[in-house]
Amino acid sequence: MISNQILQSTLDGLKSITKADFGIYDPDGKQLVATISDMETDRGSLIGFAQSQADSQTIGDIQFFKVYDEHQLAYILLSRKKGNSSMMIGSMAAFQIQSLLVAYKERFDKDNFIKNLLMDNLLLVDIYNRARKLRIAPEADRVVFILETPPDQDQATVENLRSQLGTQSGDFITAIDEKSIIIVRELEPGDGYRQAEEFAASVLKLVCMNEDEDTHIAYGTIVHELKEVSRSYKEARMALDVGKIFFDGRNSIAYSSLGIGRLIYQLPIPLCKMFIKEIFSQKAPDDFDEETLVTINKFFENNLNVSETSRQLYIHRNTLVYRLDKLQKSTGLDLRVFEDAITFKIALMVVKYMKYMETLEY
Repeated sequence: MISNQILQSTLDGLKSITKADFGIYDPDGKQLVATISDMETDRGSLIGFAQSQADSQTIGDIQFFKVYDEHQLAYILLSRKKGNSSMMIGSMAAFQIQSLLVAYKERFDKDNFIKNLLMDNLLLVDIYNRARKLRIAPEADRVVFILETPPDQDQATVENLRSQLGTQSGDFITAIDEKSIIIVRELEPGDGYRQAEEFAASVLKLVCMNEDEDTHIAYGTIVHELKEVSRSYKEARMALDVGKIFFDGRNSIAYSSLGIGRLIYQLPIPLCKMFIKEIFSQKAPDDFDEETLVTINKFFENNLNVSETSRQLYIHRNTLVYRLDKLQKSTGLDLRVFEDAITFKIALMVVKYMKYMETLEY
């Protein structure tokens, strides 16, 4: 059903246009929303009208109208305005509420369909049958985005995104838990990953990314058929998790940019521990002091360039060589040798992954 907030907003809009007062009641005569506190009618009149065969009725200066949901009485609309046009205004208001109910019901059906599609809860034949009934194109370029916001975000965030971004008929925006909002974006012909990244940036801007570092967005690869949407969703979910581990300085991450982090994320923890123990029998990477870690990271950032690294660290070249020699003695790995550097870089990422997984256990 439509939220009372939406119903109240609709009645307020109708009143501003028609200068009439309105009230919406449930079939039991309970007031849901109204433009005034008292429509000067009693519950008995409302229940009597609900049980009658009439779809509309006038009692005094108040018009009663029934609003149906698939032949079931959903609402009773009351309208009051003096003048010859009062019945026409009431009829138009009832039609507006009826259309709103149909639109929200269709969106609810589409939301359920998309959620089941993302979770792989549908057979292939059901996907295309339901898509046809809901008028969803089975073949189109789509990409799935996952927006993760703080847990205190509410349904208003979803509604805001729908109003701001859901302008294309092929887009779907829905919340799947208390902090995750799914956006299935249908791309225009010729659009690619550049447009997907621009869209991700626009979403973050709407939800005030700069004011909240806990807001992240991730997206999967572009798929071309409706049945492949679940794959893009799983990729987006992985990108969100991997991004938190290896790209903690970024609020937007694409599955295609995960690199080796995607492989490490899928390794079992026992295998990771075995790898670290075999490579660093004496000293693990997380045991190094801050100075050593800064030196290592800066050396990698500069593609193993000794001169550029020493310049950026404001140290003499010989000082950097001394630190690298000291590191080689303690680990057996020389970061100036490409193969050793790769091993060390992977080891640092594995340790970071293990630490992240440990935080999830508590």
